[in-house]
Amino acid sequence: MIRRAFWFTTGAAAGVWATTRVQRSLRRLAPDSLAVRAADRAAAAGARVRGFALDVRAGMAQRETELTEALGLDREQAAPLPPAPPRRTVRQTPRQITRNEDH
Repeated sequence: MIRRAFWFTTGAAAGVWATTRVQRSLRRLAPDSLAVRAADRAAAAGARVRGFALDVRAGMAQRETELTEALGLDREQAAPLPPAPPRRTVRQTPRQITRNEDH
């Protein structure tokens, strides 16, 4: 009798454990969860790219200062930086009218 109770309890515990694991996996693979995870990873990648760009700019400025000092140029005599490219704006296109909306 004790053996049966032991195996029954073991089987019930294994079933609960397996059900919990499956439910966690299903929640993790749900479309909403995948979208949130993708958005988080994209934001993290953007932050890394932004940090890299800032490091490159700082290195460029430092190297420019080193070269200006090595060549004996004043800051005013150095070639001016090219103008920044214009910012892109998002164009809004007019809404297309479908056959159902034109009555």
